[in-house]
Amino acid sequence: MVGATGFEIADHLGYAGLVSDHDEAIEALRLAAQPDRPAPAAMEPYLEKVRQGAYRVTDGDVDELRAAGFSEDEIFEQTVSAAVSEGLVRLDAALRAVG
Repeated sequence: MVGATGFEIADHLGYAGLVSDHDEAIEALRLAAQPDRPAPAAMEPYLEKVRQGAYRVTDGDVDELRAAGFSEDEIFEQTVSAAVSEGLVRLDAALRAVG
């Protein structure tokens, strides 16, 4: 749905009745988060920690990724993608619950 408006995406996802002005921003975030972004297998335990309990991520976790050869940019991009994608999964569940 590249190039689609937030309203078109919401309609496609079945949320047309819940669309408001801020929903376009949420849908833009959904597209930017790239939830299907491939992640290196060595990063998967870290990303699962981000998804399930980001408060448990430590400097040591990031240091281990750096030691494994991942760049700061790659760690940041994967972290943001995983965190935002998980937040949107939870938002979707909440919208279904109130819908």
